[in-house]
Amino acid sequence: MVPSRVRTGRWVAAARAAQRRPRVDSLGQPPSPESASTRAALYVHWPYCEKRCSYCNFNKYIPRGVEEGTVRNCLVTEARTLLQLSGVQRIESVFFGGGTPSLASPHTVAAVLEAVAQEVYLPADSEVTLEANPTSAPGPRLAAFGAAGVNRLSIGLQSLDDTELQLLGRTHSASDALRTLAEARLLFPGRVSVDLMLGLPAQKVEPWLQQLQKLLYHCDDHLSLYQLTLERGTSLFAQVQQGTLPAPDPDLAAEMYQEGRTVLRDAGFRQYEVSNFARNGALSTHNWTYWQCGQYLGIGPGAHGRFVPQGTGGHTREARIQTLEPDNWMKEVMLFGHGTRKCVPLGKLELLEEVLAMGLRTDVGVTHQHWQQFEPQLTLWDVFGASKEVEELLAQGLLLLDYRGLRCSWEGLAVLDSLLLTLLPQLQEAWQHRPPSPVSGG
Repeated sequence: MVPSRVRTGRWVAAARAAQRRPRVDSLGQPPSPESASTRAALYVHWPYCEKRCSYCNFNKYIPRGVEEGTVRNCLVTEARTLLQLSGVQRIESVFFGGGTPSLASPHTVAAVLEAVAQEVYLPADSEVTLEANPTSAPGPRLAAFGAAGVNRLSIGLQSLDDTELQLLGRTHSASDALRTLAEARLLFPGRVSVDLMLGLPAQKVEPWLQQLQKLLYHCDDHLSLYQLTLERGTSLFAQVQQGTLPAPDPDLAAEMYQEGRTVLRDAGFRQYEVSNFARNGALSTHNWTYWQCGQYLGIGPGAHGRFVPQGTGGHTREARIQTLEPDNWMKEVMLFGHGTRKCVPLGKLELLEEVLAMGLRTDVGVTHQHWQQFEPQLTLWDVFGASKEVEELLAQGLLLLDYRGLRCSWEGLAVLDSLLLTLLPQLQEAWQHRPPSPVSGG
């Protein structure tokens, strides 16, 4: 038997060699014959941050005397436990999110990847993404993450305006962000994503578009545009409620989004999802799993997952949430091997609603072949083909229903939430009136 340390060394070496090969954009193509039940993505949550940003209500904590070795051991233990529980044989992608996972040591990242590679098949060219903040990711540290197996970075840039960055409570400046971005592109060419926020209080369209144009001179092949959501319990929410800051203007935010996506399209970016843009095939494999309702495992405090527990003979997909608070999560992992706090079986209609809502976020939409993997009896034509309301959306050029499947047009993608107000009730009604499933033997 090959010692685990040697075997993992081979995987890291193979993964680094795979980084040098050209990437092929195969997303949106029909899935491989290998059953979807044997494949999954893995999300790893690192819950610690240097400070809490003014807009953020994610599950994150400011570390005070954190023993990283203990956190690392618990992540490894939970990864092994959930991989065995899921019964999956192959992990397609790994995403280290947070929090600020670039505050973790590269050794922690390597330990998790090592555990995964020992339990299941982790292809050498699997996408392994790390979220990074500019102030916690200098060049040598990024190189160390690359040596640990990371091959893609997602940088929380958010803005190129120092005043806006201060408003958001970010610890970096615009120059910090651009320096980190340049270092990241040297280390991970073609595999660096950046986030840019829009719809901030008092933000104007033209200055924001100038930021986007400037970013196009510096960015790599993937960019995400996110509209600010004021979350209750955050500092920014309180400031708007108290009148210290003006409320964001939704009409201006909509204009920024529309203008921004046009600028990106003209720059050669494919809008492959509502908020995500890529060129040269640099789509996010991991996030594509979410939008295609593939299985994913979530490890770490507050992580979410959706998978069928085949390892214990289960046949129904479950939505799982891990214990939120890190200390309690670690206690549970040490006691039980995992810290799953909540586990809810997903009904068939509930799963179809997710397939529809998530699939329509992409430019591919929901293909007939994809839909049939989840519902072989009731077709997309059965659900939407005779609906007057859907017919109106088709006539307005917001939706397309054809031999490929159901998808949004360019115009429809910008108003998806309003389209779902028609489509989801239509699905629910069709489900209630579906013919009974055929019974074998008569």
